[in-house]
Amino acid sequence: MERRSGSTKLAPSGFVIEHAEIDTDCVFLDVRATALSASTRAAGPVHSGPRADICGKPHLPIAGRRVFLRVTVRRCDAVLCGRSRIFTERFSADILAPLSRRTGRLETIVHHLGLALGGRPAAAFADRLMMPVSNDTLLRVVRRRTEQPRDELAIIGIDDFAFRRGQRYGTIVCDLERRRPVTLLPDREQATSQAWLMGHPSITTVARDRGGGYGEAITKALPHADQVADRWHLMENASRAFLDADGKSMRQIRKAVGSTIIEPRLLTYAERLPYEGYQRRQESKRCAKAPCNRPMNMELSRHDIGTCRGRCGRRDQRRRGG
Repeated sequence: MERRSGSTKLAPSGFVIEHAEIDTDCVFLDVRATALSASTRAAGPVHSGPRADICGKPHLPIAGRRVFLRVTVRRCDAVLCGRSRIFTERFSADILAPLSRRTGRLETIVHHLGLALGGRPAAAFADRLMMPVSNDTLLRVVRRRTEQPRDELAIIGIDDFAFRRGQRYGTIVCDLERRRPVTLLPDREQATSQAWLMGHPSITTVARDRGGGYGEAITKALPHADQVADRWHLMENASRAFLDADGKSMRQIRKAVGSTIIEPRLLTYAERLPYEGYQRRQESKRCAKAPCNRPMNMELSRHDIGTCRGRCGRRDQRRRGG
C-alpha cells in the first residue's frame, strides 16, 4: 500500500514526509529536510545540488510495524571547490548522526534498554517491541554513550568483580547519582584504587563493602570523603539482625501461632507453604502420641505420621518409660 503524505507528525523534527509505503510488517517513509540550505565545512552553504537517497534507517515502530526512514539529502560536488570528494548534507546527532545505523530516537531507546536489562534480556524485549537489535549492539551503544564526557563525580560506589571467577578479579566504579558505570580497574589492589581516587578529588561520598582494602585506599586518597556501606551490605545486615531477633523469640512466636486461628485464604502463596508444613508437623505429633496406650503397629504408624520406623519405635519406647 502506497500513500503520499505531507504530515510531519511521524517524521523527526526538521523533516517532512513525501511518501509512505506500508507493508505487512514494515513501514517505509520517504522524508526530506525542510531547511532551505545545508552547509559543508569545505564548500559552505549549499542551496541546491544533486540529490541522493540514504538507505532505510530504522526508526521507532508504528502500530506494531517496523519503520524505516529513507532520507533524501543534498550533495555538494567538491570538484567545484578544488577537491575531489563529494560532501553530503549532515544532520544533528539527536536526529540522524553521520554514519549511524538508526535514528537518534531509536538510539536513545536502545541505550536505555541496554542500561535497564543488559544484553540478551534487552535484545529479547526489543524484538517484542518491533525494534530488533542484537545483544552485542546493545552493549556497544551502552559503552559508546558511557564514554561521553561526564560531569564531576560526587557519589560513587566501588566494589570488586570477577573477570574469571577464582582466578582474576578487578574493580568496578559506578556513579550512583546517574546510575551508570564509570570505569573498570584491572585489579583490586589498594594502590590501583588509591591512584584512581586521587585523580577525582570532587568525590564526597563512597559506598563500599566491609573489606578493609578499599577503606584504606579511600582514607588515604580522599580523607574528606564519607564512607558508607553499600545497599547489599545494608540489606544483609538488616536481614541478619532480623533473623537473630526472630530466633531469640521463636518459642514465643510458635506459642502465639499455635494458639491463633489463621485463615489460610488470607495468606499469600509464600506464607501458605510454611504454615501448611507447620500443620503437617502438628498432625504428625498428634498421631504419634495417639497409640501410646495401646500396642503400636509400626508399619501403620510409619505411614500415618510420615516418619521412619526407627523414630516411631524410639518415641513409643520413651512414652512407655523403657
